[in-house]
Amino acid sequence: MTDLSTLRFFRTPAHSCSYLEDRQASTLFVDPQAKLSPELYSELSLLGFRRSGDYLYRPHCDGCNACIPARVRVTDFRARRRHRRIEKANQDLTVHREPARYTREFYTLYAAYIDQRHGDGDMYPPSEEQFTNFLTCDWADTHFYCFRQEGKLVAVAVTDQLEDGLSAVYTFFDPTLPERSLGVMALLWQIRHCQRLELPYLYLGYWIHQCQKMEYKSQYQPLEILRSGAWKEFNKD
Repeated sequence: MTDLSTLRFFRTPAHSCSYLEDRQASTLFVDPQAKLSPELYSELSLLGFRRSGDYLYRPHCDGCNACIPARVRVTDFRARRRHRRIEKANQDLTVHREPARYTREFYTLYAAYIDQRHGDGDMYPPSEEQFTNFLTCDWADTHFYCFRQEGKLVAVAVTDQLEDGLSAVYTFFDPTLPERSLGVMALLWQIRHCQRLELPYLYLGYWIHQCQKMEYKSQYQPLEILRSGAWKEFNKD
């Protein structure tokens, strides 16, 4: 176990929040010169940190704690009727694990997804450099779980292996197939994969009650959130 007291952290200047209007945001980063590893990543995930590229971070905003770390306790996961319907509708898809890397096939799907789904966001316009810097990592145990329909790539779930679970880093998918609900399907698949690996948690990143784009995370129960230094079950129903 790493002595976390020896780590240095850096805080960004305040900037406009990407999720809540009229809010200022700031981010706490682990010193990029520190020796990062999957083991340290696992320890910091318990404290609410996430990975973006080679960096570990968590929100650290003055006067605001709206970004709440969340994880699904997969052993007791309860699929809803909608979830079962989506899984059934996607039974024809195959899923294979591939190395986390840039390829033209991956990037083409990623760019189409960003263009169609996030044209008004911070990630637009997409670029090959953005793809690599955001999704790949030199030190993490990262994989691309690739969903294919008769060989055609339709979704990629970027997933990190942790000691006590998997971390759902990002999912991008074919925006011309809304009837498949591929984002939901990818998350359900990761939950099932945690179960197959006998790992207790799927880490979802941050849940924000006031942000409609984050509302979907509360649909996966039992959901645990990190509050006052402890993980506690949260049931929105």
